[in-house]
Amino acid sequence: MTLFRLGYVAMSVNLQNASPSQTMTYKRFSAVRDQEAAVRKLERIAQSNIQNCIRLLKHNKAHDIDFFRLSSRLVPLATHEALEKWDYLAAIKEDLKELGDFAETYGMRLDFHPDHFVVINSIDKEIFKTSMKVLKYHYFLLHHMGIDPAHRCVIHLGGRYQDKVKSLERFIDNWALVPKGIQKMIMIENDDTSYTLEDCLYVCEKLNIPLVFDIHHHLANQDKERWEDHWERILNTWSRSPLSVKMHISSPKSHEEYKSHADFVDLKLFLDFVKNTNGSTGQIDCMIEAKQKDEALFALAGELRKHPNVIMESESSFRWKGE
Repeated sequence: MTLFRLGYVAMSVNLQNASPSQTMTYKRFSAVRDQEAAVRKLERIAQSNIQNCIRLLKHNKAHDIDFFRLSSRLVPLATHEALEKWDYLAAIKEDLKELGDFAETYGMRLDFHPDHFVVINSIDKEIFKTSMKVLKYHYFLLHHMGIDPAHRCVIHLGGRYQDKVKSLERFIDNWALVPKGIQKMIMIENDDTSYTLEDCLYVCEKLNIPLVFDIHHHLANQDKERWEDHWERILNTWSRSPLSVKMHISSPKSHEEYKSHADFVDLKLFLDFVKNTNGSTGQIDCMIEAKQKDEALFALAGELRKHPNVIMESESSFRWKGE
């Protein structure tokens, strides 16, 4: 039987005053006359964000949650072109180490999902350059946490640019321009608009990149393909990874807003996935992308706990014993 572990994204709706994404706009930053004081303010915000992440991990530990996506907004303005000379890591390296040490001590899997403006297949060289800067920022955060960066950043394939086939090939061509350390970090996720599961598998298999299967995106964007028919290929993309297979689970908000995420996860949708993948691999880490964050995880775990075919291994992990 496969072990299914539940995780959630970035912040808690239950833990008060623990935002890991406190920020400062560049407009506000540049309005401060004493720029050195403004930089110190940025550093204090970053330190507070990381300490709040540690609080979140302690909250997770209390509920046996071993899988968590960190906010990409830990350090405000870290990649802003006007602050290129700012050594933001010097001020936060001890906090990052504390965060990484806590995760390592309790065997927690942490990763990132950089924002949509990371576009490796861009036709604009400046956008590609900015994308590399953002990915390097994530690499440095992981490095100072003491976390192996292998397969810790999920990205999408990018834009279609009016020619999907050429844009797919451009991703493959541009991959050669991505530094090896950054390449090592990347996982690719099928999206809900441009690139289907099969499109992503084509690139992942060519470049040896793990594929993060998003079942909601697949339902919203597919060429009448059954994901079950490709599951073995998905598993094979993880064959060289030190980490377990990862997937994303969310539910449509409504029929009219199908691509938007609902507050909670539909149990039937999730169990359809569980039944079809049980026994295919030792462990699958399931990232819940629901609006209610940890509350959505608690609700789903509560429903699973009542199911006669579910064996709970902890508050947030389970096995399916079949019907």
